[in-house]
Amino acid sequence: MRDAEKKVVIVDGQEIPLEGEKNILEVAKKVNIDIPTFCYHSDLSVYGACRMCLVEVEGRGLMPSCSTPPEPGMVIRTSTARVLEARRMIVELYLANHDRDCTVCERNLNCRLQEMASRMGITKVRFGERTEKLPKDESTFSLVRDPNRCILCGDCVRACREIEGIGIYDFTRRGAKAQVEPAFGKKLSEVECVYCGQCAIRCPTAALVVKSELDAAWKAVLDPEKFVVAQIAPAVRVAIGEAFGLPPGEITTGKIVAALKKIGFNRVYDTSFSADLVVVEEAEEFFRRLQNNSRLPQFTSCCPSWVVFAERNYPFYLEHLSSVRSPQQVFGSVIRNFVSQMENVPNERLVSVSIMPCVAKKFEARRAEYIHDGIPDVDIVLSAQETIKMIKMANIDFRELDPVPFDVPLSAGSGAGVLFGVTGGVTEAVLRYAYERLTGKELKEVEFRTVRGFENVREAEVDFDGRLVRVAIVHGLSYAQRLIQEVREGKRSYDFIEVMNCPGGCIGGGGMPLGHPDYQMVLKKRAEGLYNADRLSPVRKAQDNPAVKFIYERWLKHPGSELAERYLHTHYYSRRRISDEVIRIQEAKSARKIDVAVCVGTSCYLRGSYNILQRLLKMAKEYGVEDRLSIGATFCLERCAKGPNIRVNEEVVSGVSEENLREIFENIILPELEKVYEA
Repeated sequence: MRDAEKKVVIVDGQEIPLEGEKNILEVAKKVNIDIPTFCYHSDLSVYGACRMCLVEVEGRGLMPSCSTPPEPGMVIRTSTARVLEARRMIVELYLANHDRDCTVCERNLNCRLQEMASRMGITKVRFGERTEKLPKDESTFSLVRDPNRCILCGDCVRACREIEGIGIYDFTRRGAKAQVEPAFGKKLSEVECVYCGQCAIRCPTAALVVKSELDAAWKAVLDPEKFVVAQIAPAVRVAIGEAFGLPPGEITTGKIVAALKKIGFNRVYDTSFSADLVVVEEAEEFFRRLQNNSRLPQFTSCCPSWVVFAERNYPFYLEHLSSVRSPQQVFGSVIRNFVSQMENVPNERLVSVSIMPCVAKKFEARRAEYIHDGIPDVDIVLSAQETIKMIKMANIDFRELDPVPFDVPLSAGSGAGVLFGVTGGVTEAVLRYAYERLTGKELKEVEFRTVRGFENVREAEVDFDGRLVRVAIVHGLSYAQRLIQEVREGKRSYDFIEVMNCPGGCIGGGGMPLGHPDYQMVLKKRAEGLYNADRLSPVRKAQDNPAVKFIYERWLKHPGSELAERYLHTHYYSRRRISDEVIRIQEAKSARKIDVAVCVGTSCYLRGSYNILQRLLKMAKEYGVEDRLSIGATFCLERCAKGPNIRVNEEVVSGVSEENLREIFENIILPELEKVYEA
């Protein structure tokens, strides 16, 4: 009764006061007792599937510590004979259903299952080895899914459902055939994946990993004919050191530059510089919208996962997204179109590499808008994880490196640009510019602390000399969906909304270092590191960055210029589709036929595709080919900006109108019919 009255529990002989902990696991952690887990994450719901966290509670037996709430007077033991035997059995069962190719695994020496097998003292597995091999999914630019390494912990299921609000994974089948996979066994490229990698960063094995571009990077730097230019994202500088024993949040920019130079990169620049360019262009865009009171709220567009999510789910809001490219793609354009001339290096020899916290950046670099004459603005995207591997492969002692500065003249990034790496940072950077642009006054106090923090949704009102600007910051797409729904329903109203996919912003990117047990602490330390970098920066506003002034003077002329629009801005299009399904309206009777599908998705429909469909049916009858022409409606051919679109067999024809439809019918459709008939 004494222990109960004092509201304490006893864990391994220690009296521990209860202070609102939700489970026994949290209580033990408070006194540095490390209970092993696979499926427990402090920022996800409690699932209790892996059973690795079993403890023995006096009078109750074995219980999962993650899902058992503590009660006053409980006596708990974390390493009894029964507990240890149960844990060993659990790990052995996982190993029996898991590929044992550890030496060539991407997560070798950084695998939770491997770690637990060593910790439990397992030297042999008493059960049979998995014989059936399931195919890998390598269909995306960002991620690789290997079901043979999955241990059914459900971490990816909860991460995608709870953080992203998308839920592309779930448990399928039953018993020994149970799997975690996308619906109907589809590939990641065929579902609503936004390529963020939050599933991979939580996967305890290598069932989900970042798709590596290391071979391409090594090939480039080892080729004497290539001129290799790298850019380093803001968030990377406070994370890479973790892999070399440095504390999270320690700024290692100079060491990263030094390592890349040793590896063979010809030039190394700071993506904070291009973030400053984004600030100037985006704030000018925001200024014009405020002046005209049009297309508000303005959404940020620097997060590629958010952009593709918006293209799929909010086509009606695409004009509200800032048209400015992300810092990665802005710098890619600068490297291709300015640095190449400055260095007198033809684009055929130049290789543009970005080092990013985010694996969706790999997808972004392959977007058609950023590839010109077959040459992408960014050739290779390396995650922080891949960069760490590259440094280790080069036998570099990272801790002992002397710092090296970025290359000039594009070496300078302001403190505002550095803040792009943390949630709220883009908003704060834009406000530092927009205040002076709107008021004509110098901003003395540059820190907007009201937009900082780790709450999933934050809002603030900023007084711009009598003009109240309402901003919202959200990270995690599940929270973004709720916020946008409330904006659509008129429950909330803003001028500017920053959306980041990953927890904490880019510091929580899916390509960041793995393995730290206290992920939330790591995120906060990384954020502190970026705020310190901003605080110590001699230039803290994008508009004061001399490198930004230099690029406008030498190339872009002025913010919002025709050149800036061409090289720093982009457009978006609806990706909404229904699995390429075609609703047949006219079915051909002849075996010698062709298929024509008219897009009636939102963008094409608004441009008159329904009338085109009706006229097409009449033309088929007019030309007497209705028995050989299958005509239907589809929902997206993914060329929304060029619509209306139709598909003739496999060829997509864009820019179709009622005026040119007859010409298209006679010059494309009828000749296709003749080919089929002759065949």
